[in-house]
Amino acid sequence: MKKVLILLADGTEEMEFTITYDTLVRAGASCTSAYVPAQERTEANSTFSNPPFAKGSRGINILPDTYFSPQEASPDKYDLLVIPGGAKGAETMSTSSPVQHLVREYLREGKHVGMICAGSLTALTSALPKQPVTSHPSVKMQLEKDFEYSEEPVVVSGNLVTSRGPGRHSFELFRNMLQ
Repeated sequence: MKKVLILLADGTEEMEFTITYDTLVRAGASCTSAYVPAQERTEANSTFSNPPFAKGSRGINILPDTYFSPQEASPDKYDLLVIPGGAKGAETMSTSSPVQHLVREYLREGKHVGMICAGSLTALTSALPKQPVTSHPSVKMQLEKDFEYSEEPVVVSGNLVTSRGPGRHSFELFRNMLQ
């Protein structure tokens, strides 16, 4: 059974998280969600052992499976890393140096990384090499200078998969990556 790690932060787009999680479980994957705290929360509350609810972009609270730990999220434990969007959630994940390191580590190990919508900003902050990507139109200008930007709904560049938003094409592709 393939194992998937889906990151979650305050401000994550609920649909991008829940539909991805659900689709992958239905495809037979074992999914784990990990809460990535904002920088200020990390420093102020570094003693949390249980993750708090993540407040999604539309105000829906989601209880993640675990608190994000780079050691527990390593590519030797998972086959696929997914970074959903949602402006605030994508900002939290894309500015997290442990998440940036993890993205590079997954790709270096030949594992798949999926970035949905504004989650594609993490490709930029992770200093990935110039390659084809797509994203939500709101972050296009930030990406097009450093990447070969595409308007396609889903872009596959080696083991990096980016999508413009939640949709049939994204979820079918993630599901197929687990075959």
